Amino acid sequence: MNVTTGPAQFTDPDAYPTRLPDAERMTARRDPVLWSDWTDKAPVSREEAEFYAEKGYLVRRDLFTPEEVRLLIDTSAKLRANGQQIRSEDLVTEPGSDAVRTVFRLDEHDALFARLAADSRVADVARFLLGDEVYLHQSRLNYKPGFTGKEFYWHSDFETWHAEDGMPRMRAVSASVLLSDNSALNGPLMLIPGSHGRFIACQGETPEANHESSLKKQEVGVPSQAVLEQLAAEAGIDAATGPAGTVIFFECNTLHASNGNVTPFPRSNAFFVYNAVSNQPKAPFAASAPRPAFLAHRGEASPLRVVSGDLCRG
Repeated sequence: MNVTTGPAQFTDPDAYPTRLPDAERMTARRDPVLWSDWTDKAPVSREEAEFYAEKGYLVRRDLFTPEEVRLLIDTSAKLRANGQQIRSEDLVTEPGSDAVRTVFRLDEHDALFARLAADSRVADVARFLLGDEVYLHQSRLNYKPGFTGKEFYWHSDFETWHAEDGMPRMRAVSASVLLSDNSALNGPLMLIPGSHGRFIACQGETPEANHESSLKKQEVGVPSQAVLEQLAAEAGIDAATGPAGTVIFFECNTLHASNGNVTPFPRSNAFFVYNAVSNQPKAPFAASAPRPAFLAHRGEASPLRVVSGDLCRG
């Protein structure tokens, strides 16, 4: 898979300036999208690799057995029901209520989800896409309840990770493992295909402790409506849907969002951010201090030990 373990090869002090004082800017991406050359030993097909490179995301189905999916769903429900036992800094609640919206550091809170993060069906795809050994930059369990689940506005994850965490380059990928059926109606992940090919340098200074508000409603580091209109007019908007057990991989710079959920059908997913070991964060590029550890792993990162086998057997 052309996976490397060498040191970071990036020398630019800041390849993607953002949080600009004067105006928003859109520039061409400076990094590869697909960091490995495809071979018949790759964990995805040639067509899937080409789709990811062009669109900035990939939907994969039928990776897990029904028994594995049921175990993941049941385990996530127990985590949410026992939210009061999870340390407060790892919890985000719905705006205006105490309902659990997100559990961060998921791999630390539950052994099954730590095993899922390291599962070859997910982690090997990340290793291939990034052309490197990987570690977890962030992990979380997301819930969007029926009737009251709130929207999340358009953004590039990389813009935040670069500005506030110090991630140097676009060499990370997110994997969303669906723990409920996601339809076009119950607030699924929406993406602007091809938007990963350009970097939107946002206008505005990063407030102190911006994460305290941005986790519930992101208002800093988001593209303008004019830019979103332009990109959507060029490529449209895709909804990443599928039954529980589906895995959605999306490139760190792909613009994405989700609508509110006013249907009776809740939505949930396990979310893993895989970063290349050669791309570990430095000092933030556009914030006075890095975000807390529950949002971004800092310090020396060990490559994830990838494992195979049935999740139901430990």
